[in-house]
Amino acid sequence: MRTSTRVAGVLTGVTLALGGAALTAPVAHADVTACINQVERELQGGEAPSYVRTACATGQSGDHAGCVTALTKGGGVTNGTAVTACKVAP
Repeated sequence: MRTSTRVAGVLTGVTLALGGAALTAPVAHADVTACINQVERELQGGEAPSYVRTACATGQSGDHAGCVTALTKGGGVTNGTAVTACKVAP
């Protein structure tokens, strides 16, 4: 086997191995906790009520509008904070 063919084969193998590792690496993203923390900053009253947790879980599932509605209708959360919190949920 020629050296150039061997080098090409090794480089291909390394590229595939590294590419596969990149595809399987966990994706860093915001979650329910980030959403809850955003709301708690506004409420400034300790732990968020259960409706906040439920709303943020709704946002994480992809229902942004449902998350915002649940936070603003639940009481005490302004629309701006709800929008920001729900954006970080998914």
